[in-house]
Amino acid sequence: MTQEIHGTVADGFEGVREEFAAFVAGERPDYEGQLCAYVHGRKVVDLWAGTEADALYGVFSSTKGAAYLVVALLVQDGTLELDRKVTYYWPEFAAEGKGDLTLRDLLAHRAGVVGTDTGFSLAELADDRQLAERLADQRPFWRPGTAFGYHALVAGALTGEVVRRATGRTLQEIYQERVRTPYALDFHLGLPAPQEPRFRTTQPMAPTPDQQTLLDATPTGPHTLASIAFNRNAAEATDLASLPNMPLVRAKGPASVGGVASARGLAGMYAAAISGLGEQAPLLKPDTVAEFGQFHSVGYDLVARAHKSFGLGFQTTADTWHPFLGAGTIGHSGASGSQAFADPWSGLAYGYTRRRFAFPGGAAPENDRLAQAIHRAALTA
Repeated sequence: MTQEIHGTVADGFEGVREEFAAFVAGERPDYEGQLCAYVHGRKVVDLWAGTEADALYGVFSSTKGAAYLVVALLVQDGTLELDRKVTYYWPEFAAEGKGDLTLRDLLAHRAGVVGTDTGFSLAELADDRQLAERLADQRPFWRPGTAFGYHALVAGALTGEVVRRATGRTLQEIYQERVRTPYALDFHLGLPAPQEPRFRTTQPMAPTPDQQTLLDATPTGPHTLASIAFNRNAAEATDLASLPNMPLVRAKGPASVGGVASARGLAGMYAAAISGLGEQAPLLKPDTVAEFGQFHSVGYDLVARAHKSFGLGFQTTADTWHPFLGAGTIGHSGASGSQAFADPWSGLAYGYTRRRFAFPGGAAPENDRLAQAIHRAALTA
């Protein structure tokens, strides 16, 4: 039985509801997901299927968008300087030849410390401070600054430690004070206990036989860069899909993968960043958005072993996922299929969540058709 579509769209965005309904009709009967979008700070899409309007999901690496927003704010304030060496803030990071790396290169996934030789425990993965301490001593897997590779489980801890050293406060605390609370966002880095009943556990991927064949053909040796980056080299290899289902991860909100959000929360954060919400002004100045959305690492990603591109932390979404978006679009996807971004040219802020882990990981394929329908409406409505 096809799931019923709930929610509202603004005038001119009726086609988005139709596109969402068409997608859901082709999904498994147990599909759960949410779609939300703002244009110039006005909510224009708020849809969901198979779930409640206020359900919360683990959003995996979409969490990184919140982390990088905090860094962008601190750069905008002058508290952090992009071309300072990381060791200016965090002297211990100099170990094993990492002393010349700048904050700019750290944000652009050029540090080379995608993990450690022996991996991390679950307690370490949930705690950015513990991750940072381990990473400071780690020899990089490539010469820092010479190449790039996605620091999947540790990027938030690395930048978070710079934030903590510079401000005396955790990245999560600053996010709560300057981003989540003022804009009343349903996007948490550390889920409060009273909100736990709203959380929907991530369901495992359900690949088709052909998709499983492709998954089985992917090298998974424990000492590949990809395995190190995703902690498959640990004594107890990490099951990525289960991370947000662990109460410790939800409670601590590690800044790489531990965020819990609704689509409203994802879209609302990016709307707050570029347009403001309600009476609240935008968090970022246009020059800051342009700086963080500028291409910094483009080409062969040593971890993904494929073409990728990054700005300062943020994925350059128009290149990585959706070429119809404006240049300088900032955003991030999550392994289960979530995605969120802000296109400063159209004023579009987008958020999508789903419960079941999507094939093949990263932004779920439906994001392309959904985002394109919203973008088209935003340009003509």
